[in-house]
Amino acid sequence: MRTVRDEAGDRYLLVKRSSESSLVRDPDTGEERYLPNADLTVDDETAALETAASAVPASVRRVLTAAPNDRALGLLIELADRGPLAVRTLIDSYDLCESDLHGLLAEFRAAGLVEEARIAGERGYDATATTRDAVTHLRADD
Repeated sequence: MRTVRDEAGDRYLLVKRSSESSLVRDPDTGEERYLPNADLTVDDETAALETAASAVPASVRRVLTAAPNDRALGLLIELADRGPLAVRTLIDSYDLCESDLHGLLAEFRAAGLVEEARIAGERGYDATATTRDAVTHLRADD
């Protein structure tokens, strides 16, 4: 499978090619249709799997990449819903040891999903706009 672009620059996944037209799939909708070969160019810059992944919002992809398990995802959701929260509150409220909590927070900071904050003079963390956007998309009921 390859990534192709039409004359307008829209990206598609090439499913099948014949002599005059190609069956392409829109990565955003999954809809397949035939387009004339003359209207398509191969996009060697973008891997087919990257094109397929582009159907998922970038904020969600970032959270999916950074959160290795449900507990980590839950921490991000809690920060999005309740944040900013002091480190002391995070340790007292959730079943994470201090080293696990700090490890996750460091990974999330590196991914741009949380940022340091001061809460009543204490060090804490808050979700970034990227995390809040991802949580909104993940909760969306299609």
